[in-house]
Amino acid sequence: MAQGDQIYVYRELLNLEGVYEHHGIDCGDGTVIHYRKPSETIERTSWEVFKRGNPIYRKKHEQQFCFLPDIVIRRAESRLGEQKYHLLFNNCEHFANWCKTGISESKQIREFLPFITQLNPEKLPQFLQEVFKDSDPDKAQRLLKDALGDLKEVWDDIQPRYQSARLEAASWQRVAREALKGDREDLARAAIAKKQDYQRQADQFETQLKELGLLTEKILKQTFLP
Repeated sequence: MAQGDQIYVYRELLNLEGVYEHHGIDCGDGTVIHYRKPSETIERTSWEVFKRGNPIYRKKHEQQFCFLPDIVIRRAESRLGEQKYHLLFNNCEHFANWCKTGISESKQIREFLPFITQLNPEKLPQFLQEVFKDSDPDKAQRLLKDALGDLKEVWDDIQPRYQSARLEAASWQRVAREALKGDREDLARAAIAKKQDYQRQADQFETQLKELGLLTEKILKQTFLP
């Protein structure tokens, strides 16, 4: 490990080791800048606070642009004190990747963390009560794992349609601009109508994703170990 490295440790969810990765930026002086749990604030802490007794690993960015170490640190420091954590759109991995590569993304969210097509929201309060108040840890873990699997199916269904609708809306916007340049107001109006239709679809999908994200975040926040 060295100054400016993106590092991570495995954290536990309901005593299931290695369920998720917690990311941060190594400052090279025995401290790490990361979105700290449970404060959900970007802080500079000691390695001991960051790792909580777990092994630390270095995130490799092979064949990908990375900022120089000094710049990575400056980018991390520029967001100290930030309190804009969001499980889906601005978590610890989003932050660390942004510092290192300039791209705010989370591989965990894309590939693992759950989000929703067949979990009935009406049953969620009952589910939460069972998971968080059940005295049987094995049953709680089983319920949680089943729910997370259902959530991931839904996310995998909605997310591609959301991205597709956004791309279509942008494409029809370009068509409208070109039509206006050619004095074809009729084509421009038709293109704008198409753009608005796809934008409405994208907005609906985004709303669904955010609602599902809030439900998922509620589950995960209440089950992460402090």
